[in-house]
Amino acid sequence: MDKVKLGVVGLGSIAQLIHLPNINKLNEVILTAVAEVKKNRLNLIADKFSVNNRYTDYRDMLANQDIDAVIIATPTNTHKDIAIDCLSAGKDVLVEKPLARTYAEAKEIVDAARKYKRKLMVGMNLRYRPDTMLLRSIINSSEIGEPFYAKCGWIRSRSSEEKWFLIKEEAGGGVIIDLGIHLLDLALWLMNFPQVSSVSCKNFYHFTKNVEDTSISFIKFKDGSLINIEVSWTLAANKDNFYLNVYGTKGSTSINPLNVIKKIDNQIIDLSPSHSDSPTNLFKKSYVNELKSFIGAVKDLNPVLSSGEEALKRLKIIEAMYLSSIKNKEIEL
Repeated sequence: MDKVKLGVVGLGSIAQLIHLPNINKLNEVILTAVAEVKKNRLNLIADKFSVNNRYTDYRDMLANQDIDAVIIATPTNTHKDIAIDCLSAGKDVLVEKPLARTYAEAKEIVDAARKYKRKLMVGMNLRYRPDTMLLRSIINSSEIGEPFYAKCGWIRSRSSEEKWFLIKEEAGGGVIIDLGIHLLDLALWLMNFPQVSSVSCKNFYHFTKNVEDTSISFIKFKDGSLINIEVSWTLAANKDNFYLNVYGTKGSTSINPLNVIKKIDNQIIDLSPSHSDSPTNLFKKSYVNELKSFIGAVKDLNPVLSSGEEALKRLKIIEAMYLSSIKNKEIEL
């Protein structure tokens, strides 16, 4: 395969600001067609990016266009049907997170990818930040010993102002689905996916009614390790706050900025790099790297990272988080 012929379904903010500009940056990709149910938006964005093949129904795009893969960037409640239709049409698929609203919906998508022998990737872009990739390399090389505790948080405004984002039946959840799922994935990935033992979670609805605006969770693992996650759209803060610290038996690492601390003979040694890229550049690079990884997987140059199978495991934990908050008790898995 010389160039991957790509279709994009959903032309909301993440497609406009992230996916379409990044596709145009890569030589190994051709943006073949786009689909969007809102006709005015469809024509406006398709004109902006010079896309001639445009559809208000993605099924017409699948039937009429010669494409290899599809990026799905639509509201979460539509992911299942669109993904399964794309997979059954023989297309590889990158779905924006979350894969689906529930574990059951996600499993249908994963089963379809297996049935039709197509590649399924979920957009977990934080894995593709240069600093988090370096962090994983440092942890895997045992520089900080065995990781046993990850503490992470993200406090910022919600990712979308669209109405569906605050409707549980459409979005699947609130700040957990928006921000928490990213941190959960990143912490699990950095700690090499330990097996979950139990989940404790407390959700708050201070400024929202249908979905949570603040969430605090503790996730325990069978090997004794632990993750603490705090996420909020509404906590009072002077600026956005994104952090992730991983503590090991011989040291610790953190990002935003990238720091590496090692304990040698009871002395603390700072191994942090002297220069760290800006958060804005790291964020932009994460999406470019994610797209390159997906295209590489479509071309059989690399395996699928942030796979559908991993998304299933995340959603199982997230459902336990919601159940824990509802029942006000620790949930064993």
